[in-house]
Amino acid sequence: MVSAEPTYAVTGATGRLGGRIARRLAAAGIPQTLLCRTPARAPELPGATAVPGAYGNHDAVVRALRGTDRVLMVSASESPDRLDQHRTFVDAAAEAGVAHLVYISFYSAAPDATFTLARDHWHTEQHIRSSGVPFTFLRDNLYADFMPGLVGEDGAIRGPAGDGRAAVVAQDDIADAAVAVLREPGPHAGRTYDLTGPEALTLTEIAATLAEVTGRPVSYVPETVEDAYASRAGYQAPDWLLDAWVSTYTAIADGSLAGVSTAIEDLTGHPATALAQVLRSAGAAR
Repeated sequence: MVSAEPTYAVTGATGRLGGRIARRLAAAGIPQTLLCRTPARAPELPGATAVPGAYGNHDAVVRALRGTDRVLMVSASESPDRLDQHRTFVDAAAEAGVAHLVYISFYSAAPDATFTLARDHWHTEQHIRSSGVPFTFLRDNLYADFMPGLVGEDGAIRGPAGDGRAAVVAQDDIADAAVAVLREPGPHAGRTYDLTGPEALTLTEIAATLAEVTGRPVSYVPETVEDAYASRAGYQAPDWLLDAWVSTYTAIADGSLAGVSTAIEDLTGHPATALAQVLRSAGAAR
């Protein structure tokens, strides 16, 4: 008797990372369900079916995931209630009988992580562990793809990162790793992987790489923590978001993001992509 093919579901397909993963599964000819807050915004992919599945909607998630074998869970958008949304989704996945959950977490996730948003990831991981659903955690470092977004209109990256380092990682590499785990989850059950780039860089080095690739002057200007809060106060952001912005830099400063792992190559068979190549591939020089 021929066993049925495993079923797949992907969250976050309207975003940059989830969309990359969904497109890779589609290119491999794998049917998938795309859980979306707004299904009409889902990418149109061969073999993909978009259904309602907002993280906070328990019943919709249960319906969408009933009997699904392999599920990718991209973390929800940053918000004060993100952890509650995650817990609701995980509980629904457990009720639906999901066979394996791949969660996109964050590097150095811990209850007291310097980067404040990494604390949500740690608590989400703990909830997944307690749910009984077999899992794999992919803990991403900062996205290499987002480094141009750190540069202000004056060509400066400003923040209290000191001489600390971050092993920034390409979203394409993360997507490749996630697909590898989804397609063969058994060896990765209960495992946590730190996904990093090939080297840990200071913001001075990141600025120099941006300048080299784009041909535009870019520099790193260190701030004190007090200056960082003051310089961002004009955005009128809530306190929790200001804390997240500033702690991105203080996590670099204290070494929380400096470790380099071989997980990308171990999972995908290809080396992690250097920042300069990520920028060139993204057309940052144009």
